[in-house]
Amino acid sequence: MNILNNRNKRTSIFKAVALCLIAAMSFTLVSCDDDMDIQQSYPFTVEVMPVPNKVVKGQTVEIRCELKKEGDFSGTLYTIRYFQFEGEGSLKMDNGITFLPNDRYLLENEKFRLYYTAEGEEAHNFIVVVEDNFGNSFELEFDFNNRNVKDDGLTIVPIGNFSPLLK
Repeated sequence: MNILNNRNKRTSIFKAVALCLIAAMSFTLVSCDDDMDIQQSYPFTVEVMPVPNKVVKGQTVEIRCELKKEGDFSGTLYTIRYFQFEGEGSLKMDNGITFLPNDRYLLENEKFRLYYTAEGEEAHNFIVVVEDNFGNSFELEFDFNNRNVKDDGLTIVPIGNFSPLLK
């Protein structure tokens, strides 16, 4: 009788363990999903090298820009547009495209140059907006004042005491 009780106990323990394993497997299979979550939209910024703050009529200012992305998805497209709200001028891309205000243009490279040419005597203010096809955008604002004749003088600011290098 004792042998039968031990067999019954082992059989019931085996059945309980098997039932737990089957339940765990069914929960695992139910929670699986065939759709993979792939992040497509990443935040980005546009870094700009320093530019002069004064410009005269007919002068062209080079604006060096670099797109800095936090991630990369192969299907991401970037566009660029601008809007000038003060002054008269034209903005061109390094590939020769002259921008029309608020028209979008495809940004082909992460490093690019813009060329702003002043066509008026007044101050020049405009914004450049870079957007991706997922709704993220980054806005740059540029303010150029008109250069006066008084400002053309050279100002020397001493930084410290220097002594010549000995050979």
